[in-house]
Amino acid sequence: MEKVDFSLNGKIALVTGASRGIGEAIAITLADYGATCILVSRKADALAEVAEKIASRGGTAEVMACHVGDIKQIEGLMARIRERFGRLDILINNAATNPYFGDMIGADEAIWNKTFDVNLKGPFFLIKHAAGLMGEKGSGAIVNVSSVNGVKPAPFQGIYSITKAGLISMTQAFAKELAPRGIRVNALLPGLVATHFSKAIMDNKDVHDYAVKMIPMGRHADPREIAGVVLYLVSDAASFTTGASFVVDGGALA
Repeated sequence: MEKVDFSLNGKIALVTGASRGIGEAIAITLADYGATCILVSRKADALAEVAEKIASRGGTAEVMACHVGDIKQIEGLMARIRERFGRLDILINNAATNPYFGDMIGADEAIWNKTFDVNLKGPFFLIKHAAGLMGEKGSGAIVNVSSVNGVKPAPFQGIYSITKAGLISMTQAFAKELAPRGIRVNALLPGLVATHFSKAIMDNKDVHDYAVKMIPMGRHADPREIAGVVLYLVSDAASFTTGASFVVDGGALA
């Protein structure tokens, strides 16, 4: 029996929302294992520090700015990747937004549109275009970073939770459609992780302590604990894994 292979040598990986938090940890981990990482966020300047970290560890990264809620910018990004590399092996749909905290009936159309554009429309069209590049060589791995909120909506985060539930369904639908092309699509469902995205919870001791009480492991996660699951999903170790949702929440949904 051959050794399980987690190597990503020679792979080209695109990570959205890579400037900090879970996206940064994923990008660094994929680069550590040999992938050339394309770091994406709205502003290229925000990615410079991550690219430097990767280089300092002996990895390779390139920075490309793109607002993933804008289809024209997605098309431009994919055209640049095709011209620069001629291929794409890995796509991590990590970028997300949660601009509204409150009752859903108090939200207006602008809030819905912004959340939908980044959390659902963006990943859909990134997969659509990535599948074209991946399909040309008959292989690829896509991971959509959803949330435990996609399974169990959190209070005052209804719209965000709806989009994350949609991302789980999108994962399953694309997994079936793209499997004949050799492209695997899986979802990652993190629980409470110490990131800028969860700053409102992390900075409020009462809220944080209440949230942690709901977690059997009794703590929040570090972004690096999320990245390891992604490494598995995009490597050959997961060659028969597609359409699955991997919960990483310290047991909160158990």
